[in-house]
Amino acid sequence: MRTLPDHLRSGMKLVIVGCNPGDRSARVGHYYAGRGKEFWPLLYDSGVVPELLDHRDDKRMIEFGIGLTDLVKRPTRGVDELRREEFAEGRILLAQKLEQYAPQVIAFNGKIAYESFSQRPCKLGLQKERLYGALVFVLPSTSGKNAIGRGAKLRVFRQLAKLLKKLEKERTKGAPAERSN
Repeated sequence: MRTLPDHLRSGMKLVIVGCNPGDRSARVGHYYAGRGKEFWPLLYDSGVVPELLDHRDDKRMIEFGIGLTDLVKRPTRGVDELRREEFAEGRILLAQKLEQYAPQVIAFNGKIAYESFSQRPCKLGLQKERLYGALVFVLPSTSGKNAIGRGAKLRVFRQLAKLLKKLEKERTKGAPAERSN
């Protein structure tokens, strides 16, 4: 079975977790490659990334301190094709990855991805609980099947961008000042 590799490294500011790869993404070997996917434009328009990327640039996300992975690695045409056992196994594997790579923020692309991981309902946006020390943020699914309009999606993506900027500001304030000689 062909699937997508994780794009992860230690100390990332953000890891985006999808539910599972779509068939087209798995076929072409890049995240969020399906027709009608708003993922890449939303990342740019919201300010999460400083330049407009597309699915062929998915490996470049690491340059911006952002990782990509999925809860379940098996590609499907729709999330309804996934079995309960696949979510159970995915929870264990994802937990290991998140603990190992320790990002500042974990953003789930869609309520289904987060609710399948946490096994409890959620609202979009910043969650109350943390995972492995990381803040948890739930984005609206960028699937073309999601009925939420682009404007509503963009508002939530902008909340994530604002959170990341705030964390970066706090991090740079806490860093020791450079000494000049």
